[in-house]
Amino acid sequence: MQSKAKTVDEYIEELPTDRKPVISALRKAIKKNIPKGFEEAMSYGMIGYVVPHKLYAAGYHCDPKLPLPFINIASQKNHIAVYHMGLYRGKLVDWFQDQWNEISKKKLDIGKVCIRFKKPEDVPVELIGELVTKITPQQWIELYEQFKDENVKK
Repeated sequence: MQSKAKTVDEYIEELPTDRKPVISALRKAIKKNIPKGFEEAMSYGMIGYVVPHKLYAAGYHCDPKLPLPFINIASQKNHIAVYHMGLYRGKLVDWFQDQWNEISKKKLDIGKVCIRFKKPEDVPVELIGELVTKITPQQWIELYEQFKDENVKK
């Protein structure tokens, strides 16, 4: 469910009352912990953290006018989602699953890059804050270039 909000504050303002606190807490944890160089923006109708064109002029290959997406957080119809592109095919997903298993007895609902939480109280805000520290913009650019090149060869 994409928002039409133009700013992150507008996005948070339009959230259901039960989701505002957790999305705000996620935003705060990400902003506190994300490596320098990433920028916050509305991206694909969600709160996004991107590699700006000043660091990666090529932009996103699907639409080079857009900055390179890295992390998005969103209030979806049936869950809260954290989209972390660095989880795609890597050791980081193993680390996250191990950390999740240490703090929760619930089964982790995770796809290629999307972590879904059915209830606001299930969102591990501190763990997401730690997760965002694991990749710098330059590391993400290098991984992205590998993934992009591999997909072009197919």
